[in-house]
Amino acid sequence: MRCPFCGNEDTQVKDSRPTEDNSAIRRRRQCPNCGARFTTFERVQLRELTVVKSNGKREPFDRDKLMRSMSLALQKRPVDPERLERVVNGMVRRLESSGESDIPTKLIGELVMDALANLDQVAYVRFASVYRNFREARDFEEFIGKLGDGDD
Repeated sequence: MRCPFCGNEDTQVKDSRPTEDNSAIRRRRQCPNCGARFTTFERVQLRELTVVKSNGKREPFDRDKLMRSMSLALQKRPVDPERLERVVNGMVRRLESSGESDIPTKLIGELVMDALANLDQVAYVRFASVYRNFREARDFEEFIGKLGDGDD
């Protein structure tokens, strides 16, 4: 593992332990060159996933991008980061075990919408406003109206 501080190719593992939900191995490392300490996470990857965007462009699936977008929607909301981590792990496992290697962005967006609806209603509306491209206040009103009806 390369040191993120000095770029040295050889770092030493000082401690390894599973994460709380046993979905990854947390490793504390130290660089013998500069002495810096850092943490890495090792996860099982069942298959290589490719995201297929609506314009046909393809790119490798990025778990961190999924985590960032959900974290952004949940910013300043009372949701425990460990709970978000478990939700994202579950979503990734679901995608990896689906049997498909090509995942449309629409499917990922709908999975995020479902997850946020169960985690936090404010984050759900925030994400929906971007995902569904709300253009004016009326769009929010209609969406929130549907929330009250239980349609969405």
